[in-house]
Amino acid sequence: MSQILKIGQIVETEASRTKCQLEELLGGGTQGEVYRINFNGSPMALKWYFPQWIEQDIRQRERLEKAIEFGPPNDRFLWPVDLASAHNIPGYGYIMPLRESRFKGIVDLMKRKVEPTFRALATAGFELANSYLQLHSRGLCYRDISFGNVFFDPKTGEVRICDNDNVDVDGIPGSVDGTPRFMAPEIVRGDASPSTQTDLFSLAILLFYMLMVHHPLEGAKEQAIHCFDLPAMKKLYGTEPVFIFDPDDISNCPIPGEQDNALAFWPIYPKFLQELFIKAFTEGIRDPQNGRVREGEWRTAMIRLRDFIIYCPHCGSENFYDRDILKTSGKLNPCWSCDKQIQVPPRIRIGNSIVMLNHDTQLFPYHLENQGKYDFSRPVAAVNQNPKNPSIWGLKNLSGEKWVTTNADGQVKEVEPGRSTSIALGTKINFGKAEGEFRT
Repeated sequence: MSQILKIGQIVETEASRTKCQLEELLGGGTQGEVYRINFNGSPMALKWYFPQWIEQDIRQRERLEKAIEFGPPNDRFLWPVDLASAHNIPGYGYIMPLRESRFKGIVDLMKRKVEPTFRALATAGFELANSYLQLHSRGLCYRDISFGNVFFDPKTGEVRICDNDNVDVDGIPGSVDGTPRFMAPEIVRGDASPSTQTDLFSLAILLFYMLMVHHPLEGAKEQAIHCFDLPAMKKLYGTEPVFIFDPDDISNCPIPGEQDNALAFWPIYPKFLQELFIKAFTEGIRDPQNGRVREGEWRTAMIRLRDFIIYCPHCGSENFYDRDILKTSGKLNPCWSCDKQIQVPPRIRIGNSIVMLNHDTQLFPYHLENQGKYDFSRPVAAVNQNPKNPSIWGLKNLSGEKWVTTNADGQVKEVEPGRSTSIALGTKINFGKAEGEFRT
């Protein structure tokens, strides 16, 4: 690769006049090159633009200045913090946080180089929906949601979003329309430019890819294409898009033996999530303004998906509680991994939410406070075993507040912080701001 800048070279930030030394070339793309730099003793990243890109995208610098002024929507964005220039080198770049090595690309997931749990995937889905909601709430449009600019920690689901130099005010034309396969149909057809509405479609595709390891529009119609050229792509993704699991149009169903990922993963997930994807790729295609699934809906769905995880007692694989299946058949689907029957574990209803009580279940502030403060780092309750009798399971109070329980016989007890209450059918817990009830 022909580098614009040299290792050891000094660049200077514009606002703080901090001198930074280049340490390593990390990679390059269409717009420029990214380097690791030493920024006041801390590792940071520098993106430096190719001269031809600066000429092509005349609003690039203006967007960066606005982004730096606004600051990041949250800490999941590797957001521009300052512009940078170099002595005797034309052009400019910008400084941003450096992505840690624990974060892997979604492409690694597609290639099975990483094997995250369903909990990690649901958490990553939540963090993406929540992050883009914060971005959109500022009146901004991302423009290019795709594999290349999203990374996640396969162990925890924590995400990082990069390439934020394309972010702009919603509705303002730009030089980037998106990435093939992720662009909304109206952009593919040439009927619209990137907006928050098209971002919603791209987000839905990204989430489907992550959970199903397949594209939502690539079924029988894609298999029938012999020359995958631009006209074919425009037809598949723009003029005649059909969801592979559209309940009213089976013309694009996945082909067994060719598109097995989608066929294998789709039935694993609960009906409520399936219905959300159906809406995203049916109504969301027909009516872009009103039919698309909003970020808040995805956020709620991913939280619910986390709470519905259950473990197969035979092989230990993660499965999902599905109330719809339970109501219609009286039992859950067999384990997707070993095909043995799964018993419904104890669960707790808190308001309108249900949380499955596994050996590792934790409750967080959003469960008990109903204020939308999503923080997975501070559990307020956790399932545990009675140290004197391991056959007895309870819920331990990890909060700073006293709980009050009422069992099925009407007996009332107080549960101080650090103490536990047994998981028993019909027992109700007053958490202070919410009330829960154990169910088995």
